[in-house]
Amino acid sequence: MTSSPFRRDVLALDIGGANIKAADGTGWTHAEPFAMWRDAPRLADVLKRIARDAGPRRIVATMTGEIADCFGSRAEGVSHIVQAVVTAAESCGCESPGIYRIDGRIISPDDAAVDPLGVAASNWHAVARLAASFVPHARALLVDIGSTTCDIVPLAGGRPAPLADDDAGRMATGELVYTGVERTPVPAIVRGLPHRGIRRPAASERFAESRDAWLILRGLTENPASRDTADGGPFTYDASRIRLARAMLLEPAAVTAADAEQAARWIAEAQARQVARAIDRVARRCGGRPEAVVFSGHGEPLARMALDRLGWSLAAVSLPAVVGAAVSRSAPAHALALIARGELS
Repeated sequence: MTSSPFRRDVLALDIGGANIKAADGTGWTHAEPFAMWRDAPRLADVLKRIARDAGPRRIVATMTGEIADCFGSRAEGVSHIVQAVVTAAESCGCESPGIYRIDGRIISPDDAAVDPLGVAASNWHAVARLAASFVPHARALLVDIGSTTCDIVPLAGGRPAPLADDDAGRMATGELVYTGVERTPVPAIVRGLPHRGIRRPAASERFAESRDAWLILRGLTENPASRDTADGGPFTYDASRIRLARAMLLEPAAVTAADAEQAARWIAEAQARQVARAIDRVARRCGGRPEAVVFSGHGEPLARMALDRLGWSLAAVSLPAVVGAAVSRSAPAHALALIARGELS
């Protein structure tokens, strides 16, 4: 990201536990890995750099990073994140920033401090508002799959109609599924993997992640410069093959490209079954099969696999196709920027 030659009206930040994403609502986005559980003391400096380069007049933020286990409670995490946003706004001469609430309002940092749980884990709600704008008259579902989680949000009357509004409640209803296309450890998905006619146990260790499977299946793009992997190695097809071999405690030479593809397909299908069960569960609690589905996030291939398993034929809107892959990957920040600009109700 290079410094902006002009001042953006709005910089919207989506501050997660593993990534920070930013958008201005006009198509510009920025995303970078950020391990909140390890680097929380650096958050203000990172946000200051992003704000300086973007040059906004106003900053608004939503978050999920408050759940990181470096914080003693969600309230502590919210306080830390809000203060970092305030520091970033002050550093670039912005007015007091806004913090997104789960009820759709943008409130002041002082108000967020009074009710921290009202702003915790709020980013999915902003995406749901964006999704609902594309299916204003349909009973629909948003299926948003990213690196770590899958959000399944009922939409009705052009608005989000969730069954629950906090992480624990949403996970209990099936609206929040902890599986994604990058950061989910393989043994959290499957207990074993196929290898030349044998079902080999998957070691209960972080040897490989879902990103390795989806790269092998071409659902993600190879990036040799990225080291945000289970072993800190490059994000390449061959390195992912080796990580999948290690998950079975096999030597790299014992797992060919074809072997790795078979294992990767097994992992993807297991994720699709999990997501399909959650989609069906949410739909049943909302009156049955929806009329439409909105896909968001770079895990759309997984979402489509899950819908295929259900055998549903629905009107479908793909946010990556409509707004672009980069914007869809930063959909919470983009949606929040549109809300702050008054362009999304």
